[in-house]
Amino acid sequence: MTSPEPFGPFTLDVAGHAPGVAVATLDRPPVNAFDVAAYVGLTDLVSAVESQESIKVLVLAAREGARCWCGGADLRDFRGMDAERRRERYDVVNAAIPRLQAARLPVIAAITGHAIGIGVLLAAAADLRVASEKAGFACPEVDFGLVAGSSRLLNYLGMPESQIREMAYTGRRLPASALLATGFLNAVTPPEQVLPHCLSLATEIAAKSGPVLRARKQAFVEHESMDWLEAYRLAQGLSGGLVALPEAREGVEAALRK
Repeated sequence: MTSPEPFGPFTLDVAGHAPGVAVATLDRPPVNAFDVAAYVGLTDLVSAVESQESIKVLVLAAREGARCWCGGADLRDFRGMDAERRRERYDVVNAAIPRLQAARLPVIAAITGHAIGIGVLLAAAADLRVASEKAGFACPEVDFGLVAGSSRLLNYLGMPESQIREMAYTGRRLPASALLATGFLNAVTPPEQVLPHCLSLATEIAAKSGPVLRARKQAFVEHESMDWLEAYRLAQGLSGGLVALPEAREGVEAALRK
């Protein structure tokens, strides 16, 4: 893949960045809201990225100048929707977000604008999150007769339960600075520095061994359903599987020489 490739509202660019770094840009005016086709595109995007061993890190971005990084669910999908159609829609959603969260490579969210509703969950499904100082985060589902589904994942990521419940009950938009204080965000920068910051992180990570990065990501994903000892043993098993890699041996020898 040399030229940008479309996946629904996403465009995947591999050639325009440092080796091993791919950028997926969301462009669905006016606010980058997710309809069913966007969820399908996201699922297909992750599968395409995983199929290329040369891609080591994925950056999720929005089109420059977009009003939102992700403006939540497209409410037009809910017009005239009965319980059966809502379940069908949730089947598509439940295939897409876990697919991103369990992607076999590190994912960095370059949050240049507001993250609303599903946008918060999309950010939470990434490994690292860098946000604009002007970005706001909100779970307004309570205002639309819906129940926000992001609370458990946010809790796992260390966001205080009180903060999660405030967002869920009030629908209030919180500034990026508030979420930085909880540890949900890795960094908050001026808007024009978000993507460069993410690309710098991605370039640093992409310099590492691809198989090691994928094993590390697998461990993170599987750790979420384990206690600490199970997670520790899993990491040991994955490390054992990497012992024959040249980069593993070279890394040990280089450290010893120092």
